[in-house]
Amino acid sequence: MTTVGIVTGAGRGMGEACARHLVDAVDVLLLVDRDADSAEAVAKHLNGAVGRAHAEAFGLDITDREGLARLAGRVAELGELRAVAHAAGISPTMADWRRVFEVDLIGTALLAEALRPLATKGTAHVYFSSMSHLLAGVDPDPTVGAILDEPLREDFLDRIREAVGPGIEQSTLAYPWAKHGVARFARKEAVRLGPAGARVCALAPGIIDTPQGRQEAAQQTSMQKLIDVTPLGRTGGSDEVAAVVAFMLSDGASFLNGVEILVDGGVYAAVRDR
Repeated sequence: MTTVGIVTGAGRGMGEACARHLVDAVDVLLLVDRDADSAEAVAKHLNGAVGRAHAEAFGLDITDREGLARLAGRVAELGELRAVAHAAGISPTMADWRRVFEVDLIGTALLAEALRPLATKGTAHVYFSSMSHLLAGVDPDPTVGAILDEPLREDFLDRIREAVGPGIEQSTLAYPWAKHGVARFARKEAVRLGPAGARVCALAPGIIDTPQGRQEAAQQTSMQKLIDVTPLGRTGGSDEVAAVVAFMLSDGASFLNGVEILVDGGVYAAVRDR
């Protein structure tokens, strides 16, 4: 059986790094990105490097239900779903609060919904969350948590705005809430897929040196303060995150399930008790 992997946000940054780390872990790796040209460039580079057609570009906005159905159909055509690294997402300076929720949380749920029927023994998913919800101390009461756990309801955005309050309309607040929702969703999806022998985890990157990360740092001075107190004294690299993702998706992590792994150089440990 041909094994198939998926990397979303594969056109650059941490997604591209995940693609490099996973291309030899499966028979065919689908590189999903809204920018189809970027995904194609990464696929061309990977195929040239390994000398055979391992990588295939797939242009897709992660919030497009029809496109996600096509992605699931392509996986089914090729073989058995083995690994999903869902790195696609946007940060606070890239959009308003609604779009942040739509891409980061609702997009994750839509991807999971489309791929759920393909889960089988050995399938593993990693969804990218963020250390931001940990630093922000997002800890909703059960009523708000229940709303956050239903991101595919048509009125989800209105409900979460009413529950959290008007402050959520700031993208800098919406972002940690959306990423907290991703971590919660990963736990619940792990329970749903476990009986099929499939696993789901979340990964929370810290401050990573990517184009997107540099854009955020240029507009949010607080990020430099976090770098200054990071015990390792630096930002992280995309490959350092991707290496952890590759392990989480590997057979070596076969009992790792329903958890969020923090990859932040120790900054959360440094600031949590202040």
